[in-house]
Amino acid sequence: MLHDMRPEDIVGEFREKTLDLYGGYRRAVLYTEIETPYPDGKLIVSTTNKDGIITHANKSFVEMSGYTEDEILYAPHSILRHPDMPPAAFKDLWDTVNRGEHWQGYVKNLRKDGGYYWVKATVIPNIRQAKVVSYTSVRRKPSRTKVEECTQLYPTLF
Repeated sequence: MLHDMRPEDIVGEFREKTLDLYGGYRRAVLYTEIETPYPDGKLIVSTTNKDGIITHANKSFVEMSGYTEDEILYAPHSILRHPDMPPAAFKDLWDTVNRGEHWQGYVKNLRKDGGYYWVKATVIPNIRQAKVVSYTSVRRKPSRTKVEECTQLYPTLF
């Protein structure tokens, strides 16, 4: 179940927006302009089922998201969807991985506290008996140059 964000969880001044998410979910998100820098030397790893529900999250994922492991496991991965991310990016991601292909891109993720962090994401479909059964996502620290490029490009894609 995907719940709306709560003002008491947010750090700092925030804005609110309702998002239409993959899987037919709708969610009111609260977001700030506070960036959490991606830590050097860490990989964020998660696995979702075919419907985008998180079935595994490593410690780095839990820490960067600001959620507890109990809150993040079995939640839709779109819990991290930041309103600055153009829907076209996620359409491309889902279209690509559902064809059984790897997807790579730069993503601005939303934290539980309303802040954000940038990642360079690689999403790999897990295929069994010629069918996609789940997805594994590995996120790395993005270059600041690429983050700046995406910050300029993404608003033009809405």
